[in-house]
Amino acid sequence: MNILGRLISALVLWLGISFSALAIEPVYSDFFGKAIRGYDPVAYFTEQRPVKGSDDLVYEWNGADWHFSSQANLDKFQSDPDKFAPQYGGYCAWAVSKGYTAKIDPSAWSIYQGKLYLNYSRSVKQTWEQDIPGNVKSADKNWPKLLTQ
Repeated sequence: MNILGRLISALVLWLGISFSALAIEPVYSDFFGKAIRGYDPVAYFTEQRPVKGSDDLVYEWNGADWHFSSQANLDKFQSDPDKFAPQYGGYCAWAVSKGYTAKIDPSAWSIYQGKLYLNYSRSVKQTWEQDIPGNVKSADKNWPKLLTQ
């Protein structure tokens, strides 16, 4: 194999390693490992608003720390995390519908058909809400691929 062939092979191998190292985590969390930036996922359903969780009420699930504003909410989450956890690991739902991931703003949220969706910003949430069924269909298709990249 000539030098150019070796360089190309090395580059392909390096890119393969680099891309696999960039695989996303199943749950978006901040630098401190907090899911939803420390907001209580159950409160979106029970109080219809984002509520900051307590550092005293934490549950580790799916590789992230979930914070809760009350023991009752922690108990609800523990009994059925999939019911309360945001879709697509808490990444921006609109971004996932477009085939990539993005961080979220806990105040840019919506509940659709009993599921919590978070978005990058309130303006992105407005775009998401223009076609929620279509965006959910696209995001549901893209999410498994994003997890395995």
